[in-house]
Amino acid sequence: MKQSFLRLIALIRKETRQLLRDKSNLAVGLILPIILILLFGYGLSFDLTNARVAVVVEQHSPQANTLLSGIQDTKYLKIEQFNSFDAAKRALLKNENDAILTIPPNYAQSLSQGNAHLQLILNGANPSIATALQGYVAGAVSTSLNIQADRHIAVPILGTVSIEQRLWFNESGNSTWFLVPGLIVLILTLIGAFLTALLIAKERERGTLEAIFVTPVRPIELVIAKLVPYIVVGTIDLIICLLAAHFIFDVPIRGSILAVFTASFLYLIVSLALGLAISGIASSQFLASQVALIASFMPALMLSGFVFDTRNLPIFIQIVSQILPATHFMTLIKTLFLAGNDWTLFFKECGILLFYAIFLINASRIFLRKKLR
Repeated sequence: MKQSFLRLIALIRKETRQLLRDKSNLAVGLILPIILILLFGYGLSFDLTNARVAVVVEQHSPQANTLLSGIQDTKYLKIEQFNSFDAAKRALLKNENDAILTIPPNYAQSLSQGNAHLQLILNGANPSIATALQGYVAGAVSTSLNIQADRHIAVPILGTVSIEQRLWFNESGNSTWFLVPGLIVLILTLIGAFLTALLIAKERERGTLEAIFVTPVRPIELVIAKLVPYIVVGTIDLIICLLAAHFIFDVPIRGSILAVFTASFLYLIVSLALGLAISGIASSQFLASQVALIASFMPALMLSGFVFDTRNLPIFIQIVSQILPATHFMTLIKTLFLAGNDWTLFFKECGILLFYAIFLINASRIFLRKKLR
């Protein structure tokens, strides 16, 4: 036992020195996460601002002018008036506008009778923008009508039902709150799997792996020694991500910090062990990096729920997504960030991540045992 411990300490020191000497790996491990979280955090957003809406007022009236003023008073819409529908249509065809809102000539009379209608034509080339824009225009019109009713410009309609809505867990309605916790998953996936995927393959290409063959080092000792330095690097990356999420992007962390760290640490080990298992199979650094990208980062990006709700995917794809460790960590980290502590979910997902960690570490041990024989 003592000899095994001494061998393990010696191996960890050797791997740490090797990591510190390899400036490229160190830069990837420490600088790339900062670049990624700033790039994705600022550059990726589902929020729609300054959407271009062409407004055609076919007959001006106090009611129409008040409606126009109401929908102009929002940062989400950029209103441009047109004298005719044909002119607005030409602008839409040239992609100079995203929608056309037409106020008919009988708007004032219809509004007083309680049956006013507006026409909204949306550019459906981008369905997500069109859907969001439809909601923004409807909300702006509804707000303007309420203001008119308060000022007695329009006759109140009997039996009207008013809906008062609230957003829970993301009360600001900011997509950054939704995206940044997911970015932590992607960064830990990319950094963990990509860095360790090159370890064994690099030593195999350089010929230094043969030096280990003549030593009494056990495969499990080699696996642990290669994981430890990168666990330290991954922990630093995690701290950077959490600080950036809270202080730069103002994303709340409503759950326990200890729970966030525990879940993230487990997923980091899973990601590192996955990369090490890939490295034990791949014959070259190029192959290892490509397999790591395809087997870890791309599924985490597309199938974990980072961008798309997996419940809307075909059943087979949903099953595949549930096999991915990133899916379970994505669900847990978003809940801990935005909703708070859900201990039932925490123990369930952490149990799954622990299973993956044990399975992948053993897989790495087996693959390295074959090489050491």
